[in-house]
Parts: sequence; C-alpha cells; structure tokens
Amino acid sequence: MALIDEKIQAQVREAFKLLDKPVRLLVFTREAECEFCAMTGQLLYEIAALSEKVTLDVKDFVKDVEEAGRYGIDKTPAIVVLGEKDYGIRFYGIPAGYEFTPLIEDILSVSRNDHDLPPEVLAELAKIDVPVHLQVLISPGCPYCSQAVSAAHGFAMASDFIRADMVELSEFPHLADHYDVQGVPVTVVNETYRIVGSMPEIDFAREILKALGKPVPEEPASPAAVNVTTLEKPQGAPQ
Repeated sequence: MALIDEKIQAQVREAFKLLDKPVRLLVFTREAECEFCAMTGQLLYEIAALSEKVTLDVKDFVKDVEEAGRYGIDKTPAIVVLGEKDYGIRFYGIPAGYEFTPLIEDILSVSRNDHDLPPEVLAELAKIDVPVHLQVLISPGCPYCSQAVSAAHGFAMASDFIRADMVELSEFPHLADHYDVQGVPVTVVNETYRIVGSMPEIDFAREILKALGKPVPEEPASPAAVNVTTLEKPQGAPQ
C-alpha cells in the first residue's frame, strides 16, 4: 500500500518539474531496533519515483558504518539530502505529516542551489565563523515545527559552517528527556543552547549568534510571537 496518495503524488510530480540538477536521497536504516526504518525507506522510494532527477541510495547503518560516520549519522532512520555537495541537511525519523513539506522543499532547494533567504538574514549568518550543529526537535502533531525545520535547513544551505538536523522525538523519546523538552519545536545549538519555538528567520538567526556569544541587537527584529506546541509522546507510527 502506497504511503503517498495519488493526489499528493500529482502535486509533488508537478512541483518536481522545477528541479534543475540531480538530487540524491541517502537514507541510513537498520534491521534491528528501528521501528520506522522500513516505512521511511518506502516513503523515499515513492518520492524518488516521481522524478528522474531524484535518486535513492539506501545504506545499512551497521554495515556501512564508515559512510555513516562520514555524514555524522548517529541514529536511524536518517536521511541526507545531497545535491552538488553536502549542504548539511539531515532528517532523523520519518518526515511524515507536517514534515513532508520541508523534505520536498529541501529537494527543490538543493536541486536549484537556492535557499531563498533574504539579504538581512544572510548578513547575520555571514557572522558565523565556527561549526554550528542545529538539532530541531519536533513532534508529528506540531503545526509550527515545519517552519523551524525549513529555516534551519535553509541556514545550512546558506552557511558552510552549519549542519541542521530535524529530529522526530516520538522516534527518539530519550532526547526529549535528555534536553528536557516540554514544547516543540526546540532547536538545540551545539548541545549547549536551546531556542524554543518557531520564529521569523531573522530572529532565529540572531538567536544562533547569541548562542555563539556574538553581539546582537537588544530588540527582536520582528514583533511576531514565538509559536510552540506542547510536546506529546504518541505511541505508534507518526501521522
């Protein structure tokens, strides 16, 4: 049974007409202790089937441990979206529900090498001169999480210093406990700084700079509210 219904398939196929250069979806799975690996592989297979410019490469996390290490993969299922280079875009957990859209957007962005960030955001990201690891912790029922994921992945495309992970907490509940997550999205910066909620890109970029100890304006760039969804830990497959 297909995971993507015919209506969504048609929409994605139409969107993929805008693809420029080839995109490779690299997925790491394993046979044991990975409830959603098979489902993630099937979802990516169905996506890749919608365009000749999208290819799927499935790796075994245990057997291909050296390659997993090269991409910094430490849990499964894991997805790396590759274009002309590795932009640092990662998904941990099946990108279903609200997270399906960021995956499709990432494929389009990587294919066209276009992060679509405004100049004022790029100016803030240009101040980053050290490695930054962003973990955007999300849950399947969070309507705001996809915004944070898309922003973080756009930042990774724009800056060679940034690697950005989407982490689906219902598949990795120990991380919710480890980072004491009460609401999502939460973005963890280099393991030491938490950014709570979804916010405008300019404010998000400045929060990352603050995490790095760099000066930022005292007032937020945007009056928009920070959006957070109370974390729930559902059982079973993500919806």
